Formats: sequence, C-alpha cells, structure tokens
Amino acid sequence: MEFFSFDATYLQRLRDGDSPTEEHFVAYFSKLLLIKLRSRLRSSPAVDDLRQETFVRVLKALRAEGGIRNPERLGSFVNSVCNNVLQEFYRSSTQVISSEESQTEPPDTTIDLDGMLDSKQVRQQVRQTLDRLPNKDRQLLRALFLEEKDKDEVCRDFGVDRDYLRVLLHRAKQNFRVFYQKEGAEGRLQ
Repeated sequence: MEFFSFDATYLQRLRDGDSPTEEHFVAYFSKLLLIKLRSRLRSSPAVDDLRQETFVRVLKALRAEGGIRNPERLGSFVNSVCNNVLQEFYRSSTQVISSEESQTEPPDTTIDLDGMLDSKQVRQQVRQTLDRLPNKDRQLLRALFLEEKDKDEVCRDFGVDRDYLRVLLHRAKQNFRVFYQKEGAEGRLQ
C-alpha cells in the first residue's frame, strides 16, 4: 500500500464535499480500517458498520468549525476515531451480554434419574436410621424436620421451653448422626 501525504488543500476539498476527493479518502482509509477491524471483530456486518461510523464521525469533525487543523495528522485522527468507535461497540456489547445474563433462566425441567435414585436411597437410609433411634429422639426429629411443625408447637407437645428444646434437638441430631454413619458403613460392607 502506498502512503498518501495529506495537505491543507486536500482537507479543504474534503470540507467542501468534493466527490473525487471523498472517494479517494474512503478508498484509502477503507483498506486500513478493514485490516484493523477484521483483526478485532468476527462479524462482517459489525466491521462494515464500525467502518461507516468512523467515516461519518471523521467527516463531521472535518466540517465542524475548528475541526482538523493539521492535515498531516489526518491518518492518526482517523485511527483514533476508529479506536473510539470500537471501544463504544465493545462497551455496548458487554452491556447487552450483562443484561442477558441478568435475566432469570428458566428452571431446568429435565429429570435427574441418578439423583432420584440417590435420593431414594438416602430417604430409605434416613427412615431406617430414624427407626433405630430412641422414641423421644425419633418423635422430635420427625416433628421438626419431616412434619415441619412450629417450634412452639413442638415445645408444647414435649412439655419443654425453647432453651431445653434446643438441647434435646442437639442430642437427637448427634444420635441420628451416629446411627446414620453406622448404617452407611454397614451398607457399604454388604
């Protein structure tokens, strides 16, 4: 590619809308912008859009009062505008992805057969463990965890206050843990 040296008359012709000068400008910088944008973007339509946006902004800046004053810096100005357009594109793409991610995903409705089998085995093991516990521990754990009764109601049923219920629950959980681990170890040995 041959480099072109820009001068004040070239800039003036661009400002005035001279058609051959505009065609040269677009043809010259299209190649450079395509190389830059294709190396950073995957989508051809996005490359074309950003290239067009770069040209629009550069020509607008050229025609604005006090626009580009140094013709020898036109190439670096076009490159800077392209960088800004590219950064805006990245930011807007990130915001779209973030808003899509923040939307709630539909619940997974697939059936997990392995999980169901595991949970059936666990439920069976829990039932067996509960059956082996002392009656008071079994009733307490069933009331709170399986029947999900209110703690005040359980306190009335057992004739205890909330503080002592906490102690009873702690003991029942410890007993359950011991029996459950024994049950699991026996099951693995069989």
